[in-house]
Amino acid sequence: MNTQRLLNAADRVSTWAGKTFAWLIILLMLVVCAEVFKRYVLNAPTAWIYDANNMMYGTLFMMCGAYTLAQNGHVRGDFLYGSMKPRTQATLDLALYILFFLPGIGALTWAGWDYYKDSLAMNEQTFNATPLPLYPFKFVIPVAGVIVMLQGLAEIVRCVVCLRTGEWPERLKDAQEMDVVEQQLASSTHVDEEARRDAIERAKEVDEAARQRGREST
Repeated sequence: MNTQRLLNAADRVSTWAGKTFAWLIILLMLVVCAEVFKRYVLNAPTAWIYDANNMMYGTLFMMCGAYTLAQNGHVRGDFLYGSMKPRTQATLDLALYILFFLPGIGALTWAGWDYYKDSLAMNEQTFNATPLPLYPFKFVIPVAGVIVMLQGLAEIVRCVVCLRTGEWPERLKDAQEMDVVEQQLASSTHVDEEARRDAIERAKEVDEAARQRGREST
């Protein structure tokens, strides 16, 4: 297995986890809507909804972290980063991964496992009229930590490859806004081929202009 296949394998695991747990947002929306209806229309609020919402949102947030990292989607605080050469970017990233990422995520995973074991041992529950078990939610912490750690190791490999070649290796392609535009226009029966091509080109120009403004702002 070559390096690119190894990186793609790590990206696939992170993408699968992110897209699988992203469905929690639908469940979260349905639960919130149901509770609003019960609370304000039926005057019958549910005691456990608040805790359930927190656990679902926390699970969504943690399990999608590796996917965001795989897509290079986390917000950067360095305004000079975008103007740096790839090797300089890779050097900075590698140093930060080693100094902060590995110790931080390692500590999160280790502590999360301890939290889960303690919670399971005492059968920990929430404090309300209808208690919910907490240990399944706390088990998410070490699981998310392991997946983020695997993706972080893949990012470190990317940095090493970039330092050797001077170019960032490819990432596993995922659906982007422009892909959605092209797919919608391709399946449309209300526009002819010429109008479809013009619309796609204009959309690409707008997208590239937005990206350029983003690079200039950094």
